[in-house]
Amino acid sequence: MAVTRSQKYRMIELDEIKYEKLSSQALESLTEYLEDLGDQMVDNEEFDIEYSQGVLTLRTGNAGAGVYVLNKQPPNKQIWLSSPISGPERYDYDASHDAWFCRHTDQSLGQLLKSELTEIFGQDIEIPIN
Repeated sequence: MAVTRSQKYRMIELDEIKYEKLSSQALESLTEYLEDLGDQMVDNEEFDIEYSQGVLTLRTGNAGAGVYVLNKQPPNKQIWLSSPISGPERYDYDASHDAWFCRHTDQSLGQLLKSELTEIFGQDIEIPIN
């Protein structure tokens, strides 16, 4: 089993079945949370969430930040993020923290999204994934 180390997180190699389960759970949980968040934003008619075939797209709408895209990368067993604020990043899974993390920033996907979306929407955002 190959292990890559960062300061806080440890990436372990996942088999295809485990990767599919974990990445789907993360993106589906995030989609559900963001859909609920969008329902609360009655003054942001252009806010939109779409999840299809392993790709989650978040249009921040009237908040003006742009579009987030998160997608599965099965060959690499990663989740990739394209953020209008921080740019592109790749996230590996750490089983001991139950978190998707970036080896370059040593930050979890949940931490990054919480920080950026809280800033964009001006309210505390609690992301349901690590």
